Amino acid sequence: MNKAFQTAAGVVAGSQVGLPDAVSAEPGVPKPCKPNAWQKHGVVLKATEGWEAGRIQNFTCPAEPLDNDRWRIWYSGTGSSRSFTIAYAEGALGGPMKKVPAQCRPGDPPDAQFAIGNLPDKWMPVQVIHIRLRNGRHRIYFWVHGPEVVRYLAAESDDGRRYRVVDPSRPVLYHPNDRAARGIPSPDGIMIHKKRSANRPADEPLAPSHLISNDATNVYQLPDGTFEMYSVGLVRVARDDPAFIAHDNAAGLIRVIDRYVSEDGLRFEQRKRVIQRDANDPADQQFYYLAVTHTPKGRVGMVGHYRVEAQTMDIEWCFSTDGLTWHRPCRNAWLPRGDKTQPDSYGVYAANHLVARGGKSHLFYTAVNSAHNGKHSYGPRRSVVMHATADTLWASGG
Repeated sequence: MNKAFQTAAGVVAGSQVGLPDAVSAEPGVPKPCKPNAWQKHGVVLKATEGWEAGRIQNFTCPAEPLDNDRWRIWYSGTGSSRSFTIAYAEGALGGPMKKVPAQCRPGDPPDAQFAIGNLPDKWMPVQVIHIRLRNGRHRIYFWVHGPEVVRYLAAESDDGRRYRVVDPSRPVLYHPNDRAARGIPSPDGIMIHKKRSANRPADEPLAPSHLISNDATNVYQLPDGTFEMYSVGLVRVARDDPAFIAHDNAAGLIRVIDRYVSEDGLRFEQRKRVIQRDANDPADQQFYYLAVTHTPKGRVGMVGHYRVEAQTMDIEWCFSTDGLTWHRPCRNAWLPRGDKTQPDSYGVYAANHLVARGGKSHLFYTAVNSAHNGKHSYGPRRSVVMHATADTLWASGG
C-alpha cells in the first residue's frame, strides 16, 4: 500500500481529512445550509436477500414518496460483479420494506411487479434511475455489465411494471471497456483498448466518440420535456503529474463532469464539460458524479468529491441556474461522514436527487466503510443505504 495513502486512511474517518477550506462566497449564489444542519437517521436499507450478495447501493437511484408515509427506494444489489441486479424496496422507514428485484429476459418481459424484457442474456443491470415521463409513460435508465459489454440503456413501460429495453445495440452511453467502444477514442482521447473487438456483432454499430463516458450517470427530464444528463468524462495525466495517484483503481485517469442534452432522452448529441479541477482544488481532487435537484432558486448539485490520495468520497454542494455554469463556493463535505464505527466512515454517494417531503429535505445515500480502491476498510466491507434530513437546503438569509 502507498505510504501516503496508508497515513491518510488511518485518520480519515470522521475527520474529513484534507478537505480545503471554503473559498470566498460568490455574489448572487445562494448559500447552502451548514453541514451540521443535516440530521442522520441511520441505516434504512441493508442487504438481506441472497440475490443482493451482501452489499447494496442506491447510488444515482431515486427515492419516491408514496402514500401513508411510505417510500419506494430504487437500488442495486452489488455484492458480486457476477450477479449485479436492480430492484426497489417499498415501505415505511424504520419498518419492514418489501424488496422487488427486476426479472430480466431476452424476450418479452414477464408479467411481474418489476420486469425488463429485450435485455440480452448475461447482461446485468446496475444503477437504475426511474422517471415518470411527462407523457405518462415510465422510463428507466441503467448501466449493464456483460461479456465485453458496459453500456447505459433505456427501457420504457406503459404500466410501470413491465419494461422493454429500447435498443440494446444502440445505447445512451458506452463505457470505454464496451466492445463497441474498443478502438474508438473518447472526445478526450481516452482509448483503454486500442484494438477493435472481434466479438462485436456485425449488426451492432461502433460507439460514437461523444457517447463514450465513464459510469456514474444521472438523467433528468426538464419542465419543457427535454432531458439533461450528467456523466463522467476521463482525462489522462502523465506519471510525473501531481494528479497521478498510483494507488487509485484508475491511475492516470482524472474524472470530470460532462453535461449532455437531448430532445427525447434517448439520443444525446450535445456534450459540454461543466465541472473540473481548478486552481482552488488540490492536485488529487476528482469529481465522481453530479446529482441534481431542481429548486425555485436554481439547480442544487451534489457532486462526488473524490479525494484520491485518501480514497474517500464526500458530497460537495454546488449550484447552477442553467446546468452549464456550476458554482462551488464551499469545496468541502456538505454531509459529514461518520467515525470508523459507522457505515459511512469512508464514503457517501448521493441518490439521484433530494426529496422534499413533510417540510424537510430528504437525502438517501449509499454509505461505505471501505476505501474506493478496496485496499482498506474499517472492519468487514459494508455498503448500505442511509437517510438524513435537513429543515432547509439554504443558509439563513441565503
